[in-house]
Amino acid sequence: MHEKERNRIILSAVQDRPVVTVLDLCSMTGASEATIRRDISALHEAKKLRRVRGGVEALHPNQLPGLAGRPFAVNEAINIAQKQAIARKAVELCDEGEPIIINGGTTTFQMVHPLATRRCQVFTNSFPIAEHLLKNSKNTVLMSGGVIYREQNIVLSPFDNDVTRNFYARRMFMGAQGVGPLGVMEADPLIIQAEQKLIGQADEVVLLVDSGKFKERSSLVLCPLKDIDVLITDDGISDRSAAMVESADIKLIVVPVGASKEEAVS
Repeated sequence: MHEKERNRIILSAVQDRPVVTVLDLCSMTGASEATIRRDISALHEAKKLRRVRGGVEALHPNQLPGLAGRPFAVNEAINIAQKQAIARKAVELCDEGEPIIINGGTTTFQMVHPLATRRCQVFTNSFPIAEHLLKNSKNTVLMSGGVIYREQNIVLSPFDNDVTRNFYARRMFMGAQGVGPLGVMEADPLIIQAEQKLIGQADEVVLLVDSGKFKERSSLVLCPLKDIDVLITDDGISDRSAAMVESADIKLIVVPVGASKEEAVS
């Protein structure tokens, strides 16, 4: 990753949380600790952020707290080929005119391109998904109400009496921070609260995760694996992870990456 790309990620991340650690930035960029410290020093000298012990902080932090986890702008470019292949397969599950829920996330966002040829009823809490479908498709788009979280580009409501309870979906498509034996994991309690409400509104829950998500972990479990009906991932998934998914009675769809005309194996 080039220096300009690292700096963009560092500056984006520091707006989301009061303090971002060096180790967090290493994880986000894939760079070494020494490289990140050099980047921090340069950005500090340029007065674009403030260097603190063990990390960095914004010169003018947001007054409203952000959500835990990497910002949308950072996640968007990670494993993009895998996300696109997974999203194409997900849209193949959708019938014309079907009501569906697409939860906010960078993998689910990739569904907007193949959905451009469909006319589904789409409920989403994602600004990028709603905007793209409105401008580039004939899908009907509904959005939830609540607080806007800029870094993740989603709307979340802490209240039970929001429009979420009034929408029925044939399928819900969702991403995750990580997947493990305990279940599907997310980074923030507000995300979990919102997604749990949405899960209850769909006949079938489809989890879209690239194979790297089986190595990721979080301290928060969104739901057990038994709540997932279908899991779509790429062919980088390990045999051990595939066995874990199938033992939970989940339909596993593995998509070859970079071959749009190839059929997935399931």
